Amino acid sequence: MEFWGWFLQELGYSSFQKWEGGQSWRLGDTYIVFVQAEEQFLDIQYHRCRVGLNHLAFYADSRLHVDEITLVLKSKGVNTLYKNKHPFAGGYNHYAVYFEDPDRIKVELVAP
Repeated sequence: MEFWGWFLQELGYSSFQKWEGGQSWRLGDTYIVFVQAEEQFLDIQYHRCRVGLNHLAFYADSRLHVDEITLVLKSKGVNTLYKNKHPFAGGYNHYAVYFEDPDRIKVELVAP
């Protein structure tokens, strides 16, 4: 929650529900839920190339917002991806920052 909380708040989400082992966040009709995996399921770590979630993508308010979040990510020591192509790693006119959460889930923040 420490990692995701600041980021989701920056995008306008608000904490919706909290319980032991989980928390949800809400923005309009969008509802995101995080739960702590049970011990028995922690033996196989997440990898975005396996079956399942590849990455999460969010819209920033602007290119400036992408730049501001990029600076915060760097100050927090968050692993940003595709540094040699940033901020156009998604292609020409696709202004974004790509980074990993603590479980190495890829996250994309793109300007509209």
